[in-house]
Amino acid sequence: QVQLVESGGGLVQAGGSLRLSCAASGSIFIINVMGWHRQAPGKQRELVATITSGGKTRYADSVKGRFTISRDNAKNTVLLQMNSLKPEDTAVYYCYTEVRQTIVAVTTAYWGQGTQVTVSS
Repeated sequence: QVQLVESGGGLVQAGGSLRLSCAASGSIFIINVMGWHRQAPGKQRELVATITSGGKTRYADSVKGRFTISRDNAKNTVLLQMNSLKPEDTAVYYCYTEVRQTIVAVTTAYWGQGTQVTVSS
């Protein structure tokens, strides 16, 4: 089993910054993809940013130029630096990983419990 522990959410004024962190632990051979999704009230969950084990990144158009994703493969952690935050960034942010638990295992997706980010105007 794999556990994800998120931290770093909170309340910030528009234009401010927050940094989210997610640490994966448990039975892990390799983590192919780490990333963040978010879900605002009344809306579907959407991709925010992902990063592969090789460092390739992908961002939602709405956060490009403001958010930066990074990871530490040795520590199985992923960070999301969020700058120039807007009220529309308010959502529950979920850590996401694609994990292979052994060299022959299939890749399985795991989700964190979510952390609230609230941006006031």
